[in-house]
Amino acid sequence: MARIDVSGLGDYIRAQRDQAQMSLRQLANAAEISNPYLSQVERGLRKPSADILARIAQGLRISAETLYVQAGILAEREGDETVTTAIASDSTLTERQRTTLLQIYAAFQAENRGNREDTDQHD
Repeated sequence: MARIDVSGLGDYIRAQRDQAQMSLRQLANAAEISNPYLSQVERGLRKPSADILARIAQGLRISAETLYVQAGILAEREGDETVTTAIASDSTLTERQRTTLLQIYAAFQAENRGNREDTDQHD
């Protein structure tokens, strides 16, 4: 699985929370995570799992994909919104199903990137 980049993730979450005019406590309650843990995520002291990111995204009412891209789990690709956008916007799926599908998709992408890098090094 891809390594989560926390360098700008906490700042991004804080900016989204500020934009939504939510306190740290309100977002922690909405995301069903502890207030101290969310504070540590925002300060870049914790590396949240994809599941935690999805819960934070749900609390902020943004797509989990947005946080996955910010965290480096998913690569942002211009014009290639079909798979992730379709999953993120499919109202027939539960939030947990969407999160799981996006995690699987991200894992496949990371695995394939690793395989390409190994192949490139052997050439």
